[in-house]
Amino acid sequence: MSLTITVQPHRLLDAGAFVTRFADPLGAVLRPPELAAFSAPGAIAPLIPSETVRTEVRSLLRAGGFKPAGRSKPASEYLGSAVAEGRFPAINPAVDVCNVVSLHSGLPISVVDFDLIEGPLRIEVAAAGTSYVFNPSGQVIDASGLICLFDARGPTGTPVKDAQRTKTHAGTRATISVVWGTTALPDRTRATTRWYRELLQLCGATTEDVLIAR
Repeated sequence: MSLTITVQPHRLLDAGAFVTRFADPLGAVLRPPELAAFSAPGAIAPLIPSETVRTEVRSLLRAGGFKPAGRSKPASEYLGSAVAEGRFPAINPAVDVCNVVSLHSGLPISVVDFDLIEGPLRIEVAAAGTSYVFNPSGQVIDASGLICLFDARGPTGTPVKDAQRTKTHAGTRATISVVWGTTALPDRTRATTRWYRELLQLCGATTEDVLIAR
């Protein structure tokens, strides 16, 4: 039976999600050479970011009252700046594939460790006062009004920064990915999710559908 994520009503959200299983722990999985090519400046990919995509993604995040600016801008925008400055991150194959797809699609994507999730999953706009730790040094983000993936303990993945407690690591064997698309960009979520799953196959991984229940 497919994993189910329950989504609260949202006028713009068009989310895509799937589970990935790796044959070995991420620390032993080799990065396919295609990733380096796709992360280079001027790389040609099946999807192309645009100002329209950027604007609509920001509108998606603003719908709940969140302000996507500065250090709270969508993760996809950070990646574009990183490529331009020659500092595209290399973390592990799961995150690297996620980042390449997010860069070229212009859509933020969350990838979290499947085995660190606790309880049922849901997507909804975070209530006022919601916050979580997003890096090893303990820095906290105020997620009030931000669309988030929640488990029983709180936010785990968001279009801005994923929670530190469920991030992938060298021992990760399975992940959950969420593509944060918008209904203002018809078919982009589907196309992004399809290419994302194709690239993961180059890592020797298999993917499984996730049911989005509205």
